[in-house]
Amino acid sequence: MAWTKTWILIALCAGFLFSGCLRYSFTGASIPPGVDTIYIPFFPDQSNSGLGDLSNRLNQILINRFVNQSRLQLANNEADADAVLDGIITSYSNRPFSIGGNEQANENQVSITVRATFLYTSNDEPEWTNSFAGSFTYDPSENPIEGENSAANGALEQIANNMFNDAVSNW
Repeated sequence: MAWTKTWILIALCAGFLFSGCLRYSFTGASIPPGVDTIYIPFFPDQSNSGLGDLSNRLNQILINRFVNQSRLQLANNEADADAVLDGIITSYSNRPFSIGGNEQANENQVSITVRATFLYTSNDEPEWTNSFAGSFTYDPSENPIEGENSAANGALEQIANNMFNDAVSNW
């Protein structure tokens, strides 16, 4: 009986000791050697969204995602970068999503589409060129302007998450 407890204690101690040798990333981002910086220029807004800061919002969300969830540093220009994420905002819509009994919108949905290219500057060809879409709903009867802005941010967050996942899944 005493030997069983001793072996269990030894096994637990060994487990704790060896667990420190394991490396785990909560984001799943594993970046290839030599890729230390990324350049993310403003994505021009060609969607006629009417929101003057949509490009700036997307840029900030992308920078936060890549810098905070990987070991990459932000480069000030393409010449100093090991990777480049570039693109354009191609479409924006704000439409009724569900209609109530009084034929008024209970929810509106903001949908945004972005076309982006991810490139390692050491390569001539991009790793990928894809379209990314995000959508988010809001209640237009509460505060329609704040609701639309919040929904646009939610859609941009979805897009940024998908871009980040596509970029780091190849690493």
